[in-house]
Amino acid sequence: MEVKGRDQVTGLPKTIAITSEEVRQALAEPMKLIIEVIKETLEETPAELSADLVDRGIVLAGGGALLRGIPDLIGQETELPVNLAPEPLTCVCMGAGKFLEEIDNIRLHSKNGF
Repeated sequence: MEVKGRDQVTGLPKTIAITSEEVRQALAEPMKLIIEVIKETLEETPAELSADLVDRGIVLAGGGALLRGIPDLIGQETELPVNLAPEPLTCVCMGAGKFLEEIDNIRLHSKNGF
């Protein structure tokens, strides 16, 4: 695939060809860190939520969820089912919008100790 961007050495725009193996290598370390954070989070998850995760699995959202092999890798590393959100590219934005619609209720509950 050809990608376009700025050459970090010259500062000039440039087009280069990259392979899927180069992309895989570039993502290996960030994915390792993401897996570690997922595992740490799962270790601290209350038992009742852990039971839900075993039954329903993890739901991936955002553009990263669409990277080939990511759901399988996370599933393999966590031994949990992994599913993609119905619209991974827009669900984070939609969730943030729903949160903002309910922000007054959320503030009210947080003031009352909920």
